Amino acid sequence: MQKKGKLELTWVGKYDEEKPVEPRILLEDTEKSYGDPDSENMLIHGDNLIALQALQQDFAGKIKCIYIDPPFNTGQAFENYDDNLEMSIWLNLMRIRLQLLRSLLRDDGTLFVHIDDSYLPYLTILLDEIFGRSNRLYLVTFKQGSATGHKAINPGMVTTTNFILVYSKVKAEWNPNRIFTDRGSRDKRYGNYIENIEDKCENWRITTLTAAFASSLDVSVKAARSIIKNEPQKIDEFVRDHCGSVIQLVNPDYKSVGATTREYIDKSNAEPDRIFVQKRDGLSDIILIRGKRIIFYKNKLKKIDGRYVTGEPLTTLWDDLLSNNLHNEGGVDFPKGKKPEALIKRCFEIATNEGDWVLDSFLGSGTTAAVAHKMNRRWIGIEMGEQAYTHCKKRLDSVIDDTDTNGISKAVNWQGGGGYHFYELAPSLLVKNDKLPIYQINPTYTFNMLCEAICKIEGFKYKPQDVFHGHSSEKRFIHVTTEFVNAEYVRSLSQHLDEGQSLLIYATKIQSDMMLPENIEVKKIPKDLLDKCNFESEVR
Repeated sequence: MQKKGKLELTWVGKYDEEKPVEPRILLEDTEKSYGDPDSENMLIHGDNLIALQALQQDFAGKIKCIYIDPPFNTGQAFENYDDNLEMSIWLNLMRIRLQLLRSLLRDDGTLFVHIDDSYLPYLTILLDEIFGRSNRLYLVTFKQGSATGHKAINPGMVTTTNFILVYSKVKAEWNPNRIFTDRGSRDKRYGNYIENIEDKCENWRITTLTAAFASSLDVSVKAARSIIKNEPQKIDEFVRDHCGSVIQLVNPDYKSVGATTREYIDKSNAEPDRIFVQKRDGLSDIILIRGKRIIFYKNKLKKIDGRYVTGEPLTTLWDDLLSNNLHNEGGVDFPKGKKPEALIKRCFEIATNEGDWVLDSFLGSGTTAAVAHKMNRRWIGIEMGEQAYTHCKKRLDSVIDDTDTNGISKAVNWQGGGGYHFYELAPSLLVKNDKLPIYQINPTYTFNMLCEAICKIEGFKYKPQDVFHGHSSEKRFIHVTTEFVNAEYVRSLSQHLDEGQSLLIYATKIQSDMMLPENIEVKKIPKDLLDKCNFESEVR
């Protein structure tokens, strides 16, 4: 009997067991926070692995959309990223981060991962393993350039595309928005025109689009054809302005329509000079002439970025978002790493609505946060490099001040406003003693920082109240102290517990021979913390 399994990508070090990275607390830098103090937006400076750990307690299952553009591991020396990692190391770094990102997503959430062709197959299998192959939604091909300049000189083919892998967390819960794109030109199949659209449809007079256009200009049909050839924008404008009268006559699929519709088609063929209307409850009417259905151009027009254009449903080929003037967006320079704001806008249009939480843990030049801010989404951005200050903060401040007029600002009618809180990751709670090979509490920590850090490590919500410093449920509490804990100390704390409640005590000094009630547990700092996670671990 063959053993069933799943397709899995393996590499050196994949199954090496390590303790979880320490979930450190976030410290707000109020001098760097900007704009509305009531804003919930978060800009976090620090290693994204530690930051993602830090976010788990408050944001697990709350993020609607995640967009990441991780280093592609191309072997190039990027100014802002070490992008020349060995494949096995890169896959390990991505695996643990993707696992954390998945836990942050809502069940109806969406993950967009931007990647190039060199690591696309490996990342696809890795994502299939973490998210499940059934939750793989699309592979989008994004055209980011043209075969011009020095690239066109090389022999062979010119690479002009990247890819975006799109995954749901739970496909059954996924409910995307319907998105249309500007097809860029008029659909010329719509070549007829109803002259008296205001009359009852049985009395409509149908002519050609060219004849109607000629009549509107009071010129001959021959002259109208010349205008259409030499100034096509004029006929495009006429169609857009009279879209309710511009039509196409199409042959219905006789075999696939219902019996009633077939009867109407037969009647229409039998009486070609009459217009027949099949009324349908809850559906649009079917209007027929000469056995053909009348389709209106107005149903093709979609409002995109504030104007009506000929729209078509979004496909997996995104070749309409070229990176023209990309260097000007956001007012920051990020060679080879910046993505167009219109690209991120499209991802958010598909997967989010106003007020939803979005996250980018490889924030780079700050594009994702800037677009989320302009689109009235709540956002979390994480960036480890100096560009958190030189790029992300600078860019977001200009968005809030409404001095950033590039990117999608005009399309979404951005007027400025809002704000964000700037956070630094706290240093490790436990550090090695300078003289002895033992761990001790980081001397830079205040008592409140100590309590919050232990709460986060143990999975408690930090909320000081009475003698307790946090809770993990309505009946489970935690108390942290640097005082000596003996039986009397425990008894005094127990008096604050109601029936059915329990308490975890963390202390630096503990009486060794205490008899404890069943509902109270005592742990020692730092000994019992060391078993929980990896302190001072080297992470990238």
